[in-house]
Parts: sequence; structure tokens; C-alpha cells
Amino acid sequence: MQVIKKQLEQLLAEVEIAMKRLSLKDKKAKLDELNDELASPGIWNDSENAQNISKQAAKLESQITPWNDLESDIRENLELAETGDESLESEIKTQFNDEESRFKALKKDLLFKGEFDDHNAILRITSGAGGTDAQDWAEILERMYLRWGEKSGMTTRNIERSTGEEAGIKTSVIEFDGAYAYGRLRSEHGVHRLVRLSPFNSDNLRQTSFALVEVLPQIDSPEDVKIDEKDLKIDVYRSGGHGGQSVNTTDSAVRITHLPTGIVVAIQNERSQLQNRETAMKIMLSKLTQLKIEQHAEELSELTAGESANWGSQIRNYVLHPYQMVKDTRTKYESKDTKAVLGGDIDEFMTSFLENDL
Repeated sequence: MQVIKKQLEQLLAEVEIAMKRLSLKDKKAKLDELNDELASPGIWNDSENAQNISKQAAKLESQITPWNDLESDIRENLELAETGDESLESEIKTQFNDEESRFKALKKDLLFKGEFDDHNAILRITSGAGGTDAQDWAEILERMYLRWGEKSGMTTRNIERSTGEEAGIKTSVIEFDGAYAYGRLRSEHGVHRLVRLSPFNSDNLRQTSFALVEVLPQIDSPEDVKIDEKDLKIDVYRSGGHGGQSVNTTDSAVRITHLPTGIVVAIQNERSQLQNRETAMKIMLSKLTQLKIEQHAEELSELTAGESANWGSQIRNYVLHPYQMVKDTRTKYESKDTKAVLGGDIDEFMTSFLENDL
């Protein structure tokens, strides 16, 4: 019994150190503050603000609760061990093994060291050269990330999508809402290359296709990233999005250009110009934040023209013929289970990226 008691004490000490490093006490204080706001009379008079506060609270809750539950369970198990009752030893060991496994899984939270790692994420997929094959590849990646999001307990929303003429997609923009969404997805930022026998070629020849994946931290609060209005050019034009006479006869689509960097964001999926403008501005703030991270800039004014996740930064190869292999070019992590990877099992690629502190 003394051995298992010492193991529990050591595990508890490691958990407490991890909780301190994750600043869970500060996050709990912030959560209490948000819950007080949600409990205040009239909070739902401004439903959009209330929903944002509710989302923030839910995200903090998902970060805090698993650690608090683990700490509480270890303490309870330790109290049982301290009774010295030998008849409980088997039960205590079983619980210890479970707690140790939970700690191993939760320890991945310690890898999220970036300033925006706890933010939600915006993921944009763009098909490369290669016509229908490339557009089909972009749609395969879209499905892979949506399945990953579902398995990871993320809430996803497609905010912009352009389909190909024959098959696949030209572009897709998806919001991922969940604990450490950006911290987990930022490993996917770059060019993804597929090698396979083309299903769109009558000779069934081997085809190489490319897709660009951009991962941006979602900036919901404009005060997080201050942008000078004079640096923006905003154009409105005829939407080609949803059907309906009101869309086809009004200039509801919005294009925002950040003049210093040349970054352009165009949105037409929403029905109103105001909604499209809000969505485009959210993505613009996120793109500028990502560029700021890449260029190690302190302020937006320091940014220089450049494309986030350009076509030269190939990060991962997916080979389906003549052999089966998915390999990350940065970490060298690889998997031969291509079906599982394309089905959304990409956590090990993400963890390897974070462990290499890339």
C-alpha cells in the first residue's frame, strides 16, 4: 500500500505543477467573472454580446473542468490509500491507472504556449493547380478536418464555400470553436500534397495534386488587434452566393483589402452586406494576426507585404499510390494508415508538431 500511496502523491504533485503552469487559477477567476455577467439581469437584452460571453465561459469551462476533476479524484484515491486498508488496494491501483492515463492525455495542454493557442480557429482550404483532381483533393481535406473537429468535440461552421465545376471545391472557409482550436490546428498551416491514381483520368494515371491550408486565430474582440481604418479599402459588389432575388439584385458581397500588406478578404455567403462585412473583417483581423506571428512583429504597422502560408511551404505528403503513407516534412512523423488519417485521425501529427516546438 505504501508504494501506491507514494505513486499517488507524486502524481498529485505533477498535476498541481501542470495546473499552475496552465494558469488555471486565473482562468477560474475569469470564468467566475463571466458567469456573474451571465447571471446579471438584462444580459440577454443584447443577445449577441450574451452569446459571445456564453461561448467564452464554455471554452474556459472545457479547459478547467477536466483538470479539477482529475485533481479531485486523485485526492480521494489518496485518502483511501492513507487508510491502510489492504482490501482496497486493488481498487486503488485500478483508479490510479485511470488517473495516470487521464493525466497523460491532459498533459498535451502544456504544449499550447502560443499567445493565441487558446483562441478559436479559422481554417481556409484553397485548391491548387491541377483542375478537378486538385479541387477533389481540397474537398477530401475539408472532410478530413470536419471529421477531426467532430471527433475532437469542436463546433464547426462553414462560412464560405466555392464548389468546382465538375467535382470538389475551389475554396472552403471553416470556423472551429473549441478548447485550444487554434493551438491544435496551427500544425496544418501550409501546402498539402497528394499522390494517387486519378479517378478523373480515363487512363487512370498517377496524379499529384496540391491544396493550400491556412489556419488563423479567430479574433472576436477588435481591441485584441488594433487596425487603422485608413489602411483598409472596402468594396461592395454583386453577390453570387445564395439564390433568391434579393441576393441577385443587391450589392451584398464585400471585399476588404489591407493596403500595407495587400491581403484581400472577400465574403459573399451571407445574405446581407452587413453580415458579409462583419465576417470579412473578422477574417482580415485573423489573417493580420497570423502574419504578425509569422513576421515576429510587435505591431500591425510593422508588417510587410507577404502571403500567409504561401505555395512554397509544403508541409505534408499524402501518398496513396504506389504505396500508402502520410508523412510530415517538418517533424518526419508518418503514418501508413492513410484511411484513418483522411478520416480525421490527425492528432498525432499535431502533437508531434507541438512537441518539436515548431
